Amino acid sequence: MQIITNKFHREMKEHGNDHFPFLISYERLSKYESGSFLWHWHPEIELTLIVKGEMIYTVNDHPYHLHEGEALFGNVSSFHTGTKFENRDCEYISITFDPKLIYGYENSIVYRKYVEPIIQNFSLPAIHFDFSKEWNNDIIAILKEIIAIGQNKEASYELDILMRLQQFWKILCLHNNSAPTMTAYDKRNYDRIRSILSYVDNNYTMKLTLEDISEHIHLCKSECCRLFKRYMKVSLFEFILQYRVEKSLNYLADPQYSIIEIANFVGFNDSNYYSKVFAKIKGCSPTKYRKKNLS
Repeated sequence: MQIITNKFHREMKEHGNDHFPFLISYERLSKYESGSFLWHWHPEIELTLIVKGEMIYTVNDHPYHLHEGEALFGNVSSFHTGTKFENRDCEYISITFDPKLIYGYENSIVYRKYVEPIIQNFSLPAIHFDFSKEWNNDIIAILKEIIAIGQNKEASYELDILMRLQQFWKILCLHNNSAPTMTAYDKRNYDRIRSILSYVDNNYTMKLTLEDISEHIHLCKSECCRLFKRYMKVSLFEFILQYRVEKSLNYLADPQYSIIEIANFVGFNDSNYYSKVFAKIKGCSPTKYRKKNLS
């Protein structure tokens, strides 16, 4: 499986509902075909607690090495992806919630004074709680309490969760009130990255040229390449190949399609080249991958 996103790479999974926009998910990287989940974003805050193993969790342009027992705060609308460390599985719990649960309504004093400075700070995409600071212990303890409350769901559990989220946010505010603000230039660049991802998603089945992509975001070709590499830590060409390979996995799960057909479906004109790229990324040929996952 893979995370389902729309053409803008926004995750389509519902994180709770309008009545209570809060969700606890129990995850493991091995449930994703590639051992990693693809780049995506969502307007909710996501808190990730590592239960077992390790993970390389990349948010925007910064990789975080998360160890067992550690956690990560992922800010609203930040790009993120996670992958196995040294090809070992990782179990983790995600707590996802709409920040409205903290501030109630727009322009409230709680929003303007405590929430807006964090969720509108584009230079604060994530915070790694790695026990390097004493207050990290308090954060981890609160996350574990939230998870336990969500499991038991006793009477008034929603209120108990809201109380813990408020406690969490208070600690966050006390220790992150000096974070710098992202410039308008950086924000514009992230918008351009979203545009590139959307363009690739809409056109990966066809021939993609650097000229077309750079024109789409109104930059020259060299600047387009530099921009993508700077924020995504991979070249645009490599990303397109990886994306096409990931998209081919669903077809490989269906034995009615040949390797030649699958290569064409995802934008490879040459099935031999597709197999070569696939082997480089996945460590085996598409045929071996199919046999392994269909057996």
